[in-house]
Amino acid sequence: MKKFTQLNLPAKFLSNLESLNYNTMTKIQEESLPISLEGKDLIAQAKTGSGKTVAFSIPIVKKLNVRKFAIQSLVLAPTRELANQIAQEIRKVSRHIHNVKVLTLCGGVPYKPQVASLKHGAHIVVATPGRILQHIFETKVDLSDLEMLVLDEADKMLDMGFYEDITKVIENIPKNRQTMLFSATYEKDIEQLASEITKESTFIQDESVHEKQTINQIVYEASETEKDLLIPSLISSQEAKSVLIFCNTKIKCEELADILYKNDVDVLTLHSDLDQRERDETIIMFSNKSYPVLIATDVASRGLDIDDIDLVINYDLAKDVKTHIHRIGRTARAGKKGLALSFYDEESRYKLEMIEDKFDDLVYGKKEEIEVCNYEIDCDFRTLFINSGKKFKLRAGDILGALTAGLGLPKDAIGKIDILEFVSYVAIKKEYIEQAYEGLCRNKIKGKYIKCFIK
Repeated sequence: MKKFTQLNLPAKFLSNLESLNYNTMTKIQEESLPISLEGKDLIAQAKTGSGKTVAFSIPIVKKLNVRKFAIQSLVLAPTRELANQIAQEIRKVSRHIHNVKVLTLCGGVPYKPQVASLKHGAHIVVATPGRILQHIFETKVDLSDLEMLVLDEADKMLDMGFYEDITKVIENIPKNRQTMLFSATYEKDIEQLASEITKESTFIQDESVHEKQTINQIVYEASETEKDLLIPSLISSQEAKSVLIFCNTKIKCEELADILYKNDVDVLTLHSDLDQRERDETIIMFSNKSYPVLIATDVASRGLDIDDIDLVINYDLAKDVKTHIHRIGRTARAGKKGLALSFYDEESRYKLEMIEDKFDDLVYGKKEEIEVCNYEIDCDFRTLFINSGKKFKLRAGDILGALTAGLGLPKDAIGKIDILEFVSYVAIKKEYIEQAYEGLCRNKIKGKYIKCFIK
């Protein structure tokens, strides 16, 4: 594996990458960066978890002229959740450069504050297709200085019906630009889109995330009642710490959540009945390890980008093979091995046969051989909700300082800190959560008292 130090990047850039523990490149980074850093167009077939966000963040930051206060790069993503994660990654990769402004423009949040943010300018915009198009036509956002366009998870954007929106965005940006397209699959619709928006592009492919030795897949024949009984036993037998369960309906998500809760399992659900704030909160609390189990539908989980998921369970088989691949790709992230368990019955056997055609290494498990042990799934953290965020100039360092220097908590007691526009979430180890809560209620952060709650 090659190292980032082998790239022709400035010393400060390399030093920042090292501080982020980005030392050796993943396969997709190794193949794409020499091409993209030369300013060439690129089409990359790469799964979630392959390191693709860093693969396109580095050339975006390398090309950036921070003194030129204009939008120079645009990243399109299918969902707000993924757009926020991309923006966070770009901010990390650009930490060695002062005053870089990365702006997210997504649906599901108020439009007018985005208009105000655009008036203050930005260097890099990460957006969903529909919302950036609205800003192009209504806000008259200036994209005349755009030098780089990235489409991330292009296949998902097309699945969600964004083809026409994407082509309209393309019509309103400079033709003389660098374009990079990333997609988990490379079917005819993606091939057509790529041919329309790129020039003399290089195609690279990374299937390593879903190689046989990376994700072990076991399938069990089970009725509805049997599935409900088997899931706690499967989690226990695998000693999983982080579990993502897919159901095909929001009703089943809630029914299964009730069953697991009665078995003393802390569980979250993610489906279309949740509003945007609830979705954000759910994803944050699962990703910061405050809840060990998330039950989700496919629609709600699009763009979900969470590391360290030990186990994926398909309570219901996916509607097609492509969706199945996306589901199981949530485990085995960044080169780690993963496990995906799936249930089927006579009614869904035809779906299993389609999956068999794609994967010839499925293992057929026997229900009676599932070992039940004394392991109980739990989490190490709880989440502290803080009623303050970016709009109030609150930073992660302010919260960290208040908890460590102010309250005397050890640094390893504090986990992931997520700061949104108006609120923030902090993962605190369970044994320190009361101390953190009571201390923050009593003390000021940046000279102000704040409201906080334990989630």
